[in-house]
Amino acid sequence: MAGTPTPGRPVRGSATGRPVMAALDLLGRRWTLRVIWELHRSGAPIGFRDLQRRCDDMSSSVLSTRLRELREAGIAAPTAQSAWHLTPLGEDLVTAMGPLLEWSRAWAERE
Repeated sequence: MAGTPTPGRPVRGSATGRPVMAALDLLGRRWTLRVIWELHRSGAPIGFRDLQRRCDDMSSSVLSTRLRELREAGIAAPTAQSAWHLTPLGEDLVTAMGPLLEWSRAWAERE
């Protein structure tokens, strides 16, 4: 089960690789959601070092791995100048995460 989680291949929690389980496996990896969020927040392609700084100076090896996985999953892509951006599929993912963002705000405001 090594490599980038892909629907239809065994992933953590699913021997059949159900799409939702593949997505949860990918998104549950350390730093993955943060990388996606920072790519979205940048509003424009962002270089590796700038992305690393936005992610609290995470290690370059982990960032490289996460960017490779996101590229293989079709969520992020490099530009010709080696800056990174979300693909349309990645932007769709951010939109899908909107309800979670709203829930987290409500959670933060609870008594």
